[in-house]
Amino acid sequence: MAESLPLEMLTRILSFLPLSDQKEASLVSRAWYCAAQNALRETNVQYNIPVSSASLPVIKSLGLRGVTCIGLTSLDGSPASQQVLESVAYHLGPHLQSLCLSGGSPTEASFVALILGCPALRSLDLSGCHSLFTSGTLLEQPETAQRVRQVLRGLCELNLAGLRDLTDLSFNRLSSCAPNLERLSLAYCHLTFELRPARGSFGPPDSSPSQLSFHNLLRFLKERSGRLHALDLSGTGLVPEALKALGGVAGLQLQELRLHSCQDLSTEAVTALCRLQSGLTSLDLSGCSELADGALLAIGRGLGHLWCLRLRKLQRLTDAGCTALGGLRELRSLDLAECCLVSGQGLAQALGSGHRAPAPLASLSLAYCSSLKVLQFPELRRLSLSLVPAFTDKGLVAVARGCPSLEHLVLSHCSLLSDEGWAQAARSWPRLQHLNLASCGQLTKQTLDTIGQACKRLQMLDVAMCPRISMAAVRHLQAQLPQVTCVQSRYVGGADLTLTL
Repeated sequence: MAESLPLEMLTRILSFLPLSDQKEASLVSRAWYCAAQNALRETNVQYNIPVSSASLPVIKSLGLRGVTCIGLTSLDGSPASQQVLESVAYHLGPHLQSLCLSGGSPTEASFVALILGCPALRSLDLSGCHSLFTSGTLLEQPETAQRVRQVLRGLCELNLAGLRDLTDLSFNRLSSCAPNLERLSLAYCHLTFELRPARGSFGPPDSSPSQLSFHNLLRFLKERSGRLHALDLSGTGLVPEALKALGGVAGLQLQELRLHSCQDLSTEAVTALCRLQSGLTSLDLSGCSELADGALLAIGRGLGHLWCLRLRKLQRLTDAGCTALGGLRELRSLDLAECCLVSGQGLAQALGSGHRAPAPLASLSLAYCSSLKVLQFPELRRLSLSLVPAFTDKGLVAVARGCPSLEHLVLSHCSLLSDEGWAQAARSWPRLQHLNLASCGQLTKQTLDTIGQACKRLQMLDVAMCPRISMAAVRHLQAQLPQVTCVQSRYVGGADLTLTL
């Protein structure tokens, strides 16, 4: 049985606990005490610790309890940051498995010292840590690189997203210290693409000390093809020829690929990818604005094991293209938000329960789509229909009957919904835990009363910018459902243009 923290220590670490477990610091009650104790027993919770001298006793306490996953915020090159890093290495380092320094500015020396104290690391997030790569000298000394290599032998995941000064040379030095990488993110790094016409391959042939080249990345992928299975190249400007070359790397069997906002990608390149990397289980093509229905046809035919597909902001997709997704019989998560020509009709025909073998879809976003037809996904747990302009009470009731297992529902800015629709729909959602009704202007206290009677498991409710719902109605709901730990009620009775998708 885990040892308990004294209550006075818990009051000092409230701000360091995950957001999902936070309460206002003034509410240090028995309920909060139990919640904090449960959080400390979690093994996969990341504790975000602000870098200051006040954090030192917290770091020591978390170290005594074997916390394995932390993030450091407000990290810089100051003496206070140096002290915190030394404390982390000493108290947490021996058993730390996940370390996030995202957006920090540590010195190269302090970073190396910290890493050398963390021999069990499996995940390292250096996204936005520009200070480590500006000089180009990180791990330049062979003896230092060798020591770091011994420590990072077990590192499986490396996040280098958004590093403006990352070059071939610095990437090679760091990646060579992590020979067992399985997951890599270079999202929003500046990749260069130089195609040698004579040979039809990418160049230059040598590692560059001044740029991050696709040629060098391709060489890395060839060397690590037997182990690497997750790659994030979102926002890198990946060109069609590069995607084809990536997909054709011998021995490379990617399971997860993120290409968010690679706007130059073509349907032809995606078709080649689906043919060459047929084992993909997760694919993100959101914001790849040149893609049309032909890409969906290739995905439906070639990626039969796909369980997660993100296609947000593909404004050329239509319902006809969505019917091609019928081949994805293992699909569990689908994001079609802001695909303005999609109504859900083709999706329902391809994946819904009317199909002889419906997909086990658990999460679906159709936010800001053109309209909505009947959805029948009995296993669906999460659904977003924000800003669907023609979504009415009739549609709400149909969704309630077709998707009775919903736990997380977002209906913000659905201005046609009324109390009458909720009176019929709420009883179908006894499992509902999270509900967003922000800017649903017709809803009143009657809907809150209905929800209070039918949705006994509700934990989070957003009724912000609902002008006909009063604070008194919100307090009444909280009295009905004391387990509701978060109610967003900002600008109740007013108006705001904030969009929640």
